[in-house]
Amino acid sequence: MSRRSKATETPPPTIRCAIYTRKSSDEGLDQEFNSLDAQRESAEAFIASQKAEGWEVNPDRYDDGGFSGGTMERPALDRMLRDIEAGKIDCIVVYKVDRLSRSLMDFSRIMETFEKAGVSFVSVTQQFNTTHSMGRLTLNILLSFAQFEREIIGERIRDKIAAQKRKGKWTGGVPVLGYDVDRTNPSPRLVVNAREAQRTRAIFKMYLELGSLLPVVKALRHREWTSKKRTTKKGTTVGGRPFDKATLYSLLRNPIVTGKITHKSEIYEGEHEAIVDQELFDQVQAQLSLNGRTGGPETRNKYGSLLRGLLRCRTCDQSMTHTFCGGKKKHFYRYYRCVGAIKNGAETCSASTLPAEEIERLVIDEVRGLSTDTALLHQVLTEAQSAVKTERTALTAERSELQRAVGNNHRALRRLVEKRSVSREVTGRIAELNEQIAAAERRLPNLDARRAELDRETISRAEAEAAFADFDAIWTNLSPREQTRLLTLLVERVEYDGEAGTVSVTFRPNGISSLVTAQLEEAA
Repeated sequence: MSRRSKATETPPPTIRCAIYTRKSSDEGLDQEFNSLDAQRESAEAFIASQKAEGWEVNPDRYDDGGFSGGTMERPALDRMLRDIEAGKIDCIVVYKVDRLSRSLMDFSRIMETFEKAGVSFVSVTQQFNTTHSMGRLTLNILLSFAQFEREIIGERIRDKIAAQKRKGKWTGGVPVLGYDVDRTNPSPRLVVNAREAQRTRAIFKMYLELGSLLPVVKALRHREWTSKKRTTKKGTTVGGRPFDKATLYSLLRNPIVTGKITHKSEIYEGEHEAIVDQELFDQVQAQLSLNGRTGGPETRNKYGSLLRGLLRCRTCDQSMTHTFCGGKKKHFYRYYRCVGAIKNGAETCSASTLPAEEIERLVIDEVRGLSTDTALLHQVLTEAQSAVKTERTALTAERSELQRAVGNNHRALRRLVEKRSVSREVTGRIAELNEQIAAAERRLPNLDARRAELDRETISRAEAEAAFADFDAIWTNLSPREQTRLLTLLVERVEYDGEAGTVSVTFRPNGISSLVTAQLEEAA
């Protein structure tokens, strides 16, 4: 009788079991046997123990390495849910509940998908049955503790980062142009990259000189200066892209270049060395704030403010802002007010207000005087030649440095090739050297082009005198916006000393050459 019963018994239905594994960080995933493999091995052993019930392992792997359990944005999880909807899976097996999710809300959403598709759920180390109310209660309790643990870990990490930043330590992230990350010590720190630091200082000064972001972006692209380029732990090269307004603004706003560390709204003294003077940084912030409110010195000039962004109060060392009074029925008055007097009261500054038309006329007369004042014209030309010489010297030094670096890299390449050893490190080093050589060879023609451009910017006295020969006719034919642009091109700053009652005009060293170039382009 028993033999006949066994013959009539039907085998249990096949239960296709998918194994899901997850690890929050990608540390150690490149090892031959990692945490994901260990989770899968335990799940496979459990499924093998249920072979009599018809359980079998789904050969597809659903591994999410380096993904947090607090989010649903995981590629393997997404693929597994799609396979469940397609009817390819009958049971999900995990090592622990928190491998599937650490969020109670997300887990409820996942379990709803399981129930809709008739898929069961099993945890290898936490035995329960989701088909009963007690099993679901146990599952929710376990998941609540998993979510609580995740939140506690997050709070601890945030508190640790805040404590490190209060001590001025660098806590990670993308280093800005001018710094490299030294990881030789247990705690990584920022160290100055001399060549990049020189460029960062030049960018800050360039912004003050040009007055807005877009001209600086164009100048940087002309010089082929790019954002910070770095290599990740995996050997991937990131960054090194041309600047745009957003990346330039981010660099100019970052106080880390002054040796500071920021945490939320707080600023602390950092362990790293400053590469930009605090005074220069503050001037750039003031200009950025002014441009942010006005859209830049040339965007809004409805009331003909010729000296916006140029006029400063020498007594307070503050800018003087343009304002007016009167209206349609009254006479319209324009004047400049010291920002220091606005903030602290008129009695604190001897130059609290200044008639706009008078000061603008005086500055225009000073510019016009370049055509008649031989000594002044000679001084401005001398300063222009000095500026050109300084930049040319810097370009020559950079060119020599690049040529020396190219020679060193070629020698290093030859040594690596002669060793005839093939490894990931050697291959990566060869690729890095080739990339550095190619970048230097791209940069060298631009340096030569810029040096040739500087040669063209060196103008004679006769050319300078010709540029101002018919100044009055040129000036009267310009619109207010064009007049403002011309003054910004020629004048670096105007300072008013209220106590002495004097005005000083500082011309840009390369202003006359820029004017001559603009006239030639207009004539062409």
